[in-house]
Amino acid sequence: MTVVGPFGLHVRDQALEADVQTGLAAVEAGLLEATKSDVPFITEAAQHLVRAGGKRFRPLLVMLASQFGDPDAPGVVPAAVVVELTHLATLYHDDVMDEADVRRGVESANTRWGNSVAVLTGDFLFARASHILADLGPEAVRIQAEAFERLVTGQILETAGPRDGRDPVDHYLDVLSGKTGSLVAVSGRFGALMAGADERTVDILTQYGERLGIAFQLADDVLDIASDSHESGKTPGTDLREGIPTLPVLRLRAQAAEDGKPDDLELVELIDGDLGDDDTLAEALRRLRAHPALEQARQDTVRYAQEARATLAPLPEGYAKSALEELCDAVVHRAG
Repeated sequence: MTVVGPFGLHVRDQALEADVQTGLAAVEAGLLEATKSDVPFITEAAQHLVRAGGKRFRPLLVMLASQFGDPDAPGVVPAAVVVELTHLATLYHDDVMDEADVRRGVESANTRWGNSVAVLTGDFLFARASHILADLGPEAVRIQAEAFERLVTGQILETAGPRDGRDPVDHYLDVLSGKTGSLVAVSGRFGALMAGADERTVDILTQYGERLGIAFQLADDVLDIASDSHESGKTPGTDLREGIPTLPVLRLRAQAAEDGKPDDLELVELIDGDLGDDDTLAEALRRLRAHPALEQARQDTVRYAQEARATLAPLPEGYAKSALEELCDAVVHRAG
């Protein structure tokens, strides 16, 4: 049994492990090639986050999904490069919107070069992804366009906030379905589709990716509060300090509004205040870690991961299916 990919995923078959490792290595080479420019500065900016590393969660899912067809089919690796380039491009834009200083343990592009360069670099990556996508055929272009529309819609909904009378938690889960679930769903879909899997299998792996993507982001939400390390690639409390409404905070707000307990209302007031001071942030984190809202968010993560796992039931038993099930467990373990 070999550990491969993000989260220490265990692959129980040498042939599968070799396929996945070879595929991910080809994706890495493809990312570097796709981010080269005749202008050295553009290459530096475009490769900034590629070279910083990352989990390569989406390419891994493409590789595993391709096992239900021909994993050596010519479109598999380019499709994985497309989804990762798209993901990387959104990170450049997200960091500008969130005014982030650090990404993947390195200085964010907007901090190093300014917002304009960061935004344009994200656009450059979108353009390169589209160029690769064009060679995969019109259906692939349509699939990616629909996913990207959902992704942007999710981002807009997050920015706009819930409409009057809408449950903020339900709104947030809709946001995640678009912002994160859409591209992870495409990863499963592209992997199976490019490998020539049948329509039913493609649909199953698309649904699986959607649910797993939401679980993955919810695990990040929990980590932002619960982690004492840099497991999420960001300093713990980053989202909290920046006022980003993650699920534990939304669960806390809901409970405070329902029960009106003084301790809960006081904690909400603390979170809504200025968390620029490290001691104040540490106090907010300490109290949130002890609050039932954090455990509620963990259980939401588990629920979506279990739903992802359940969608795999109709697929034939084998090492690839076991690896996808293991991926559900690994995502939940991050939030444990």
